[in-house]
Amino acid sequence: MNKGASMASTVAGEPHNGVVIRCSQLKKSFSEGDRHVDVLQGIDFTLMRGERVAVIGSSGSGKSTLLHLLGGLDLPTSGDIHINGQSIIHLSAAQRGAIRQGAIGFIYQFHHLLPEFTALENVAMPLLLGRSSIKSIKARARDYLGRVGLAHRAEHKPSALSGGERQRVAIARALVTHPQVVMADEPTGNLDSDNAEQVQALLLELNQEMGTSFLVVTHDMDLAKQTGRVLRMSHGVLTPF
Repeated sequence: MNKGASMASTVAGEPHNGVVIRCSQLKKSFSEGDRHVDVLQGIDFTLMRGERVAVIGSSGSGKSTLLHLLGGLDLPTSGDIHINGQSIIHLSAAQRGAIRQGAIGFIYQFHHLLPEFTALENVAMPLLLGRSSIKSIKARARDYLGRVGLAHRAEHKPSALSGGERQRVAIARALVTHPQVVMADEPTGNLDSDNAEQVQALLLELNQEMGTSFLVVTHDMDLAKQTGRVLRMSHGVLTPF
């Protein structure tokens, strides 16, 4: 793509033949002084529309690195990544950001809510980059808080919410842009067992209701078993579990 190409041309559209994300021969290496580490070693992976996939593996195996690459947060050493049929590896950071905004939502182990804003305002944040009115943005944010069972907590700040409630707000924030895929990095890793079960059930329900694809990196085998496909990452190699 030439430098003068419009940003709109890089925004991801509909899934290509049902494929939301595909990577081929994805490699990622890091070097520091004399130390060289091959984190990912030729990953091939495809995520279909509405699919739920879990990636399990020990700490340091490359799970989170894979998630960051597939979400366009980082670039591979070699290989290719397509989102809705479009390669993203030669795009600028701003162009990759535009694709993320249109196609991908993220959920992390720690909710990363902004403490000075209410639950409603936190959920609305991703919509502020668009051109919708503040009234319609708030209405949509309130709707998604309702979907995660927190409409009654809309005006509460994160400090007034429980850990499970904060994570549900983070889920609403990830979904409010209507992404085609949600990438979740240890979404239950910071929750007690009761709250973890509630979040697991919520993710499954939202997947079935909205048709959103979910790619989940987790140590939680209970959560992994809720998905349709489980893969294991070991020493930078991805295999069926």
